[in-house]
Amino acid sequence: MNADHRRALDRRRFLSMAAIGAATAAAPRLMAGAEKDPVAGKKEPWRMRLSTSSIQYSKLPIEQACERIAKLGFEAIDVWSAHAGCPHLDDVAKRLGGAGLKELLAKCKLKLYAFSVYRGGYAKYAKLLGEAGGGVAVQGSAGRCKPEELTARMKAFFEKLKPLIELAEKHDSYLAIENHGNALLNSVDSFRAFVEQNPSKRVGIALAPYHLQRIKASVPDVIRIAGKQLLFFYAWQHAKGTRQLPGIGKTDCRPWLAALAEVNYRWYVNPFMHHEPKPDEMSAALARSREYLLRCRKQIAGE
Repeated sequence: MNADHRRALDRRRFLSMAAIGAATAAAPRLMAGAEKDPVAGKKEPWRMRLSTSSIQYSKLPIEQACERIAKLGFEAIDVWSAHAGCPHLDDVAKRLGGAGLKELLAKCKLKLYAFSVYRGGYAKYAKLLGEAGGGVAVQGSAGRCKPEELTARMKAFFEKLKPLIELAEKHDSYLAIENHGNALLNSVDSFRAFVEQNPSKRVGIALAPYHLQRIKASVPDVIRIAGKQLLFFYAWQHAKGTRQLPGIGKTDCRPWLAALAEVNYRWYVNPFMHHEPKPDEMSAALARSREYLLRCRKQIAGE
């Protein structure tokens, strides 16, 4: 091989390696908000943590609901009050108490994420949540309003929330306000008003994509609006039956997770549905949904 041939070959190798390097740099690897590896100094992909709600097993005692949720591989649980007849939170209050709930969760190797208190309200369960170690309390907002009244109504909503904020401070907990149809927190503009008017770090948003899809709003856009104020995320799509769950319904949830990674969402992703089937069918659907979400996270991270 003569010198000219060697120089041409070296040039082709250099250009090839440069092209590979450029392609690698351009790969859609979501590192926004990720932790830095203290050893290598590199950012790690966003870590998705998964929980689910006890109401998915509302026909079972809280002990059996916890056992099933843990067996499926979820890290944490959201315990529901008496919406749609769910007995779990009131049973915990009457029979187990905060210490008993902590013992049950430790036995199942589950963490307490939240109490959903749509029935009963946060004040009724605030002390119990604190005794169980603290967490997030999820509730609704207020009645709908006209667009021109939005700012004033949001200010008034937070003013009425002050006693609950004080309880959250006292019991080391947070209030997550869920969006819902025909409610104050519903439209995209209402999320902006919420974020702008929110006076407390103890208050944030519980985001339900199901209700955003009903009004044809962008879930990723609202995730970005909520940003650090997002405290609870329902992995829940607008459909019927188990198709409400990610991986079973038709929604591609990768843009949702990409937006969560972008804002460095620190809480749990909570697969969810209403009108749950029988326990065995519910477990099979949740297992399928969980595996789907894990695959999606790997795909958005480029793994």
